[in-house]
Amino acid sequence: MARSRRDFTPEYKDEAVKLVLTTGRAVATVARELGVNEATLGRWVSAFKARNETGQTEVTESERSELLRLRKENADLKMDRAFLKKASIFFAQEASDTNGKRSN
Repeated sequence: MARSRRDFTPEYKDEAVKLVLTTGRAVATVARELGVNEATLGRWVSAFKARNETGQTEVTESERSELLRLRKENADLKMDRAFLKKASIFFAQEASDTNGKRSN
């Protein structure tokens, strides 16, 4: 009977790599504890080290969703600011028009 292939999230991979790097335990030990193939965890660690040497880091899914949320929020705030700016100009003109009429 064939085993089905498991998919791991980028966050899970990052946490597994951090376990290896921060605790100083062997890849084989951590892989056995997590129930992951030793070679697979070894590739994750190698890829992580290669990314960090070149200064490239992958954006995790949670970071990507937060970035999208922040971009939307930023666009909304820009629209609010533009509206308030126009409204303040309008009311400033209204106030100066009424002041001019009162002085006559």
